[in-house]
Amino acid sequence: MDIINIHQAKTHLSRLVEKAARGEPFIIAKAGRPLVKVVPLDQDLPAPADRVGFMAGEIGVPDDFDRMGQKEIEALFGVDGT
Repeated sequence: MDIINIHQAKTHLSRLVEKAARGEPFIIAKAGRPLVKVVPLDQDLPAPADRVGFMAGEIGVPDDFDRMGQKEIEALFGVDGT
């Protein structure tokens, strides 16, 4: 397995990534010390989970939600609720 120094990896990144994707992994080193191993992905990445509606049926909103605490809020502002 090839060991590539970090400067060389930055200079030839596209070529090195193509090489790894073809099944030829390599190691990136800094000052001669191995840091990371670049290998091809063996499988497709999982699709992100759908977030819209993920809690459907889990939360209930009261019918008077838009009026909850109305009297207390009006009292704070000195508004007569009549």
